[in-house]
Amino acid sequence: YQRRVHGDQRLKRKVLLMGCHGSGKTSMKSIIFANYSGRDTQRLGATIDVEHSHVRFMGNLVLNLWDCGGQIDYFKNYLESQRDHIFSNVAVLIYVFEVVSKEASEDLHYFRKIIEAIQAQSRTAKIFCLVHKMDLVQEEQRESLFKSKEAEIRNAAQPMNIICFQTSIWDETLYRAWSSIIYSLIPNVSILENHLKNFANICEADEVVLFEKATFLVISHATQKEHQDIHRFEKISNIIKQFKLSCTKAVSTFQSMEVLNSNFTAFIDTFTRNTYVMVIMSDKTIHSAATRLNIQAARKNFERLINETSYGMNNVL
Repeated sequence: YQRRVHGDQRLKRKVLLMGCHGSGKTSMKSIIFANYSGRDTQRLGATIDVEHSHVRFMGNLVLNLWDCGGQIDYFKNYLESQRDHIFSNVAVLIYVFEVVSKEASEDLHYFRKIIEAIQAQSRTAKIFCLVHKMDLVQEEQRESLFKSKEAEIRNAAQPMNIICFQTSIWDETLYRAWSSIIYSLIPNVSILENHLKNFANICEADEVVLFEKATFLVISHATQKEHQDIHRFEKISNIIKQFKLSCTKAVSTFQSMEVLNSNFTAFIDTFTRNTYVMVIMSDKTIHSAATRLNIQAARKNFERLINETSYGMNNVL
């Protein structure tokens, strides 16, 4: 689903955020898009019916986010009187399951009904299921419990394909899931990845990572030198997002940082209007000033590339 309003070049994608009451939908949305901390979410109230928000993300891509209240009466309305309105033209369905719930069977029942509605109204929609509040489970039990829950969800979702993540608002798992969701919505992202690879080669960098400016979700990356920690990007998202929040509370703004140790130097800097870039360098013969100049020289090119990519154009550069 993609829609452009007449005279408006923004690309709008409809995203449904659903799940039973108390599953944590609005808390995760507030952390990702409204710069809440995990502690701040404790003052959020229940979602009434459907809350609409338009989130401008990376240039001209706009997420038309529908945060749907999870009370049973609302579910019945969504599936009956509001069925066409809710489930038509959906690009992504995000369904949030509470990992430990007294209403697990009822949750799966309504999930099946929602899958049927998506299959009928928006067959090409991507479906992401988040098994949430994993922090409530003892660490040694998390993986087995997640696998069991994932099997139940996949069975209920047949014949639709789904992608499952385990998440918590208290660690980087939330950023891992939402980065994957956003990545699925970016048109022609392979073009962006190719240009990041070229940039990494020019800089002789180990790795280059592109983050969205407001959310600090990972958009794309190019890796020249393999790294053992496969979750490093979302960990960095979480750390920098928390640092940005601290800067805001101190009435200052975060622009850039350089982190140096015996193994590498990491540069994190504003890149385009809507992105930050992280460049990882391990070659000690390359001066920091050279890397900063390369970042500066690439800004104009990537500004144009990102705008054209988010328009969904195929002929770039």
